[in-house]
Amino acid sequence: MTSSFSNLSLAEPLARAVAEMGYESMTPIQQQAIPVVLTGQDVMGAAQTGTGKTAAFSLPLLQRLLKHENSSTSPARHPVRALVLLPTRELADQVAQQIALYAKHTKLRSTVVFGGMDMKPQTIELKKGVEVLVATPGRLLDHIEAKNAVLNQVEYVVLDEADRMLDIGFLPDLQRILSYLPKQRTTLLFSATFSPEIKRLASSYLQNPITIEVARPNETASTVEQRFYSAGDDDKRRAIHQVLKTRGIKQAFIFVNSKLGCARLARSLEREGLKTAALHGDKSQDERLKALEAFKKGEVDLLVCTDVAARGLDIKDVPAVFNFDVPFNAEDYVHRIGRTGRAGASGLAVTLVSGSDARLVADIEKLIKKKIELEAVEYDEDQPRGRINDGRRAWREAGETGDGRDAVGASAPRRERDRDRDHRSGRESRESRDPRDQHRGFRPAAISRDPFFEKPYEASAASDAAPAWEAATKAAPRSSISANIKPKRKVAALFKASAQPETTAQS
Repeated sequence: MTSSFSNLSLAEPLARAVAEMGYESMTPIQQQAIPVVLTGQDVMGAAQTGTGKTAAFSLPLLQRLLKHENSSTSPARHPVRALVLLPTRELADQVAQQIALYAKHTKLRSTVVFGGMDMKPQTIELKKGVEVLVATPGRLLDHIEAKNAVLNQVEYVVLDEADRMLDIGFLPDLQRILSYLPKQRTTLLFSATFSPEIKRLASSYLQNPITIEVARPNETASTVEQRFYSAGDDDKRRAIHQVLKTRGIKQAFIFVNSKLGCARLARSLEREGLKTAALHGDKSQDERLKALEAFKKGEVDLLVCTDVAARGLDIKDVPAVFNFDVPFNAEDYVHRIGRTGRAGASGLAVTLVSGSDARLVADIEKLIKKKIELEAVEYDEDQPRGRINDGRRAWREAGETGDGRDAVGASAPRRERDRDRDHRSGRESRESRDPRDQHRGFRPAAISRDPFFEKPYEASAASDAAPAWEAATKAAPRSSISANIKPKRKVAALFKASAQPETTAQS
């Protein structure tokens, strides 16, 4: 079996595009999957992340769709014939760009639809007609319900990152989408991880699939150096600084488990002098795309992100990945560290483990079938412990009450300078007014005491007299009407009542 793209039986327009992109040798997943997909069989492909799965399904699909290419301007001549579904917007946009590059010398049309963007431009592209449609499930359903996308002529369906696509969160949308497709179709599933449950579920969508596993399932890339460091929650940022300095790392992904934690960590690292951007689900799509583009161009050193960026993003030459939080799902660990060491390059994956992460680390150890050894971070002497620590702790130590701009290690030198300046000018140090600084020799002034409060209790001579409120009650005249009942207000009578009852006149 050939391992060179030049010897692969691709059509001339596709072969020219591949040559222009610099592709020479095929990766193992491409070498095994492309010939099978060209035959039209269903495929379940498992390979390590970063090994070229996009080309493994895109090139044979385009090859088989070339028989439908035409230069007609009629949308009816360009129905959707291949549907590629992906779990995240960034991954959908990336795959669509790759497919467009592969098909640039053909007359095949392709487009991408995903949420977070205006539907009108997407609708215009769909109305023109496209052969290859790349989409996220939610936005595709919006277009189906709006009658913008008709899928009754689809011949190929691709589920990329299939383990997430078949997850319970996407399963209802996926089932609805598949109900609009023809029964006779070719279905391709590709992912870096396949659990037994996912395999059983996928069997209901595939017909006699060919399983391709170029590496042991859930195996991490051998080119990625994996390190697990023991670090408390207060010292994780300090550990990141130390590893960046020791290894000379200029760019890295930093993964966290929550959107709020992502935003907070990005702000803290930015204040500490690192060019940082945040990427999480609460960001608008425009902000997410700008953050990715800045990271690709090198304008941003650290991209702090949630697992929205863990799947399939292909950014070349990223030297390191940090797991600031150990992932809740062990499979996500494989995808996270796959953002480095791509296409055979070397990379570093650092996971910071706190005392509460023992169970999560055990799950990762079981998944990757490797013994995990925790290491201690060796800090430099010029970076004292606690200088870079948890933001809330730094805020408390700095005693700041403003907007929090000094809630990091930089506040300590400034406080030292202020104290020295106050000492030289003869004024009372502002630090001495802080009761937390008693260990530095501060002694509070003696509290003056009133001798009256030191005397024992002595009863008053008039203690036998009745209380004033009881005397007032006894002095008040008794009445049959309760004091709580408000008396009626007297008003002038409009008519004077007659003394004798009125009699009826006799006729």
